[in-house]
Amino acid sequence: MNERRVTGVVVDAGHGGSDPGAVSGGLQEKNFTLDASLYMYERLQELGIPAVLTRDFDENLSREERLRRANEAFGGSRDAILISNHINAGGGEGAEVIYALRNSSTLAQNILEEIGSEGQIMRKYYQRRLPEDPSKDYYYIIRETSPMQSLLVEYGFIDNANDRVKLQNDLLNYVEAVVRAIAEYAGVPYTPPEGSGTNFYTVKKGDSLWSIANRFGVTVQELRDANNLTTDLLSVGQVLRIPGNNGNNDNNIGGSTTYTVQKGDSLWSIASRYGISVNDLRRANNLTSDVLSIGQVLIIPGAGNDNEDNNQTQPSTTYTVVKGDSLWKIANQFGVTVQQIRDANNLVTDTLSVGQVLTIPGVSGENNNQGDNNGAVFYYTVEKGDTIFMGNNE
Repeated sequence: MNERRVTGVVVDAGHGGSDPGAVSGGLQEKNFTLDASLYMYERLQELGIPAVLTRDFDENLSREERLRRANEAFGGSRDAILISNHINAGGGEGAEVIYALRNSSTLAQNILEEIGSEGQIMRKYYQRRLPEDPSKDYYYIIRETSPMQSLLVEYGFIDNANDRVKLQNDLLNYVEAVVRAIAEYAGVPYTPPEGSGTNFYTVKKGDSLWSIANRFGVTVQELRDANNLTTDLLSVGQVLRIPGNNGNNDNNIGGSTTYTVQKGDSLWSIASRYGISVNDLRRANNLTSDVLSIGQVLIIPGAGNDNEDNNQTQPSTTYTVVKGDSLWKIANQFGVTVQQIRDANNLVTDTLSVGQVLTIPGVSGENNNQGDNNGAVFYYTVEKGDTIFMGNNE
């Protein structure tokens, strides 16, 4: 791995305010991009990579102001990186990365391959030219942020049913993939987020798939599948995902049960039925693919054997937002999904009002606001700029 000087990363949440971006199925692009950008900003900071956000809440941001914030962030340094987060539309499926005419494809390729390692379809990384002047980039956020290395990341298609499910459940995994790619590009040691149940390994001189597989007690084929490898050749500095749940997060509180896959089932529909996250379901079953087969038996973590119909007996509690929280943190804290919180509160918009109390499905207990999710009640007070997809994060 060649270490490169990177002064910092400008993280741009596409659209915002009165500009929702792409819209489909009641979802808006601007909320996904804000969620992605706030998470990316936090993770880069944790890794010691300086980062600046162009917006940190759902605000109207003019083209001129967005460019001013981006270009002033690191003094117009050519060693700065700009990542503009977006969600695609138009009937396709999968992720794309667009990079500037002034830059090489190295980082764009790395980003797309890392997103692919998280299970998303990899469409292409490419450059797009302005039709009336092919010497210029098509997108203004790329064209007018020279000399930075500017890239636009499209995580999936909001008008594709498969991608909508992935975006709702796996978006932050894709964003983490971008963070890994940036860290590798900059030569910064990568560590997974706290509480992650996934292990990563950075390839060293002399390593092979066989030696790494033996070290972690997995098979070479499991390594290939977990990283979407089409060759056994490794490069020094390459970051590999080690399959299996090697973390300390215990998702089996309250016992577990099993479920036999039926025709039409998906990981998302099964997770929703039992009030757990797709990631919890994957980890409990050591799944390296989202493809299910009829008759497959899945372990359902946290579901007691004496409860055959979780949907009819599922408890709930309330949570009032406190400063510094965000919805994805609340969902992770309680082991539910953002969509489950939307459904439980009959929300038809992603805009919240200050003081609004949210119902958290699948959680019960006495009034307690200490951050304990073992059956306690939590309160969350909505702050200015919060959305149902991602709250204000200072």
